[in-house]
Amino acid sequence: MAQMGRPRTFDRQAAVEQAMFLFWQQGYESTSLSQLKASLGGGISAPSFYAAFGSKEALFREAAQCYLDTYARVTECLWDDGLAPRAAVELALRQSAAMQSDAGHPPGCMVALGCMSAPTAEHAAVAAPLTQSRARTRAGFVRCVERGMVSGELSAQMDGQALAAVFDSFLSGVAIQARDGVGYVVFDAAITQILRVWDASRVPG
Repeated sequence: MAQMGRPRTFDRQAAVEQAMFLFWQQGYESTSLSQLKASLGGGISAPSFYAAFGSKEALFREAAQCYLDTYARVTECLWDDGLAPRAAVELALRQSAAMQSDAGHPPGCMVALGCMSAPTAEHAAVAAPLTQSRARTRAGFVRCVERGMVSGELSAQMDGQALAAVFDSFLSGVAIQARDGVGYVVFDAAITQILRVWDASRVPG
């Protein structure tokens, strides 16, 4: 009778989530294999690590996808046509700011901070999913502004790309300020202020 392999001493999905938090906090290049092994617990050996995940890069890709499937979904409302354009923008801003300042995980946004996660050319490709996610959020803001222009709420002569960049840039700034300890109360008030840029662009009724 064939001998069964030694069972793993850790929960694989929980391990991916722990790796996600570590990469979120430190980035790809700054996170070492020894730190990853320590975060996974169970005294996992290097051979066991490679057997479970393949490589540090492969684990990062899994961790990034885990983030995209969960925390990053706070901006998916930008693509919801059931919401009025301004409401979609406001919901995305408030949900993202609340997530980024939540004390239950590293502060900031793994996607926004991903531009520094693997900054050298050698490892740039590993952060591609995060780059693509930033582009999707940017496109979502553009889409909401364009919907507002098509509906007649916003002036058709305005620079839609520029208005979308105002909101997208704000979220990028939230990621940095959350790292510096700025709390959601401040972000919530700031969002109320920044939405006045949208209101100032309305077509007079």
